Amino acid sequence: MKTLSKIIFLVSFMMLFTFCNSNAQTTKAKFKVYGNCDMCKKTIETALDVKGVKAANWSTETKMIEISYQSDKISEDKLHELIAASGYDTEKQKGDDKAYSNLPGCCQYSRK
Repeated sequence: MKTLSKIIFLVSFMMLFTFCNSNAQTTKAKFKVYGNCDMCKKTIETALDVKGVKAANWSTETKMIEISYQSDKISEDKLHELIAASGYDTEKQKGDDKAYSNLPGCCQYSRK
């Protein structure tokens, strides 16, 4: 009987652990990313196609990106780094110069 109760306890513990991990905290971030067009939108959003990012939507009109992400898997600073690595400036980080120079002409905006 003790063995059965141990098994029930272990199964219950594993279910609780799985439930807690599956409800990881989703955080939202919103910040400016400089760019121009729908090609920029695709590149910026694709740069955030990584583990921990649930959704990313950049607006060509407002130049703002809205991101839903798991803060236990990725930081907001890392989001800025990923976008900057693709050649785009954010509020916090300048885009990589080489990546920027490789962007199509329509995607090259006036940099500060």
